[in-house]
Amino acid sequence: MPHFCVDLIMKVEEHNLNEDALYYRLGGDATLRRLVEKFYDQVFVHPLIGRLFKTDKELIKEKQRMFLSQFLGGPALYSEQYGHPKMRARHLPHPITHDDAYAWLECMASAVNSLDIPEDLKQELFARFPQTAFFMVNSETEAAPGKNA
Repeated sequence: MPHFCVDLIMKVEEHNLNEDALYYRLGGDATLRRLVEKFYDQVFVHPLIGRLFKTDKELIKEKQRMFLSQFLGGPALYSEQYGHPKMRARHLPHPITHDDAYAWLECMASAVNSLDIPEDLKQELFARFPQTAFFMVNSETEAAPGKNA
């Protein structure tokens, strides 16, 4: 496993429940809920990546919120409910291309920019996502339009 992958997994496993964690500096759960709502408002209708999100939309949003909580140093909600995140393994059944990762990041950038938080926190928050987004890439070819990957 490449070193950066191990680092990514270790970051997710760290449950730094102190006030310095990004989760708390952003405003905790209330801010994550707003972020997830804004993000998925775009993702679900996105012409390129909307195909990846066709199951229970409320469950998708809840899992994302729970994952982000621990990813950003808050409570380990995802692990408590579902076990170790194993994000790459969980995404392998879905063909994800570099274009998909860029589209995902565009939606996340827009959602982050919509938050009423200081600019430096927006930048710090968004900086957490590119490595993870590109770590999920598992296909060089696009899925057929409308195909639930």
